Amino acid sequence: MPRRSRLNPFGVAQHLIQRGNNRQICFSSDEDYSAYLGWLGDYANKFGLDLHACVLMTNHVHLLATPRFDNSIAKTLQALGRQYVRYFNSSYRRSGTLWEGRYKSCLVQSEC
Repeated sequence: MPRRSRLNPFGVAQHLIQRGNNRQICFSSDEDYSAYLGWLGDYANKFGLDLHACVLMTNHVHLLATPRFDNSIAKTLQALGRQYVRYFNSSYRRSGTLWEGRYKSCLVQSEC
């Protein structure tokens, strides 16, 4: 059965969470954080995702972002995930998945 499409309306801020598989470490050094943030900025610009805040923990990531297009979030996180996992696996001589499934997201309501 195919996955259900996510509700990703452009112009609405979202809280995004990506966790390490089995709560494993995803960032082991300052270089890991820097690499992730660099690629995050590059892909966000490329795919039209406005980043407002990010928190990188050792085993998961929180982002607050607003998509400018319908697929901005999915394209950004997919490209970022592929790039970062290749980097991490190569750096630490490992293989396999790093992230625990798809990212989680929820819409953020603005106060009026």
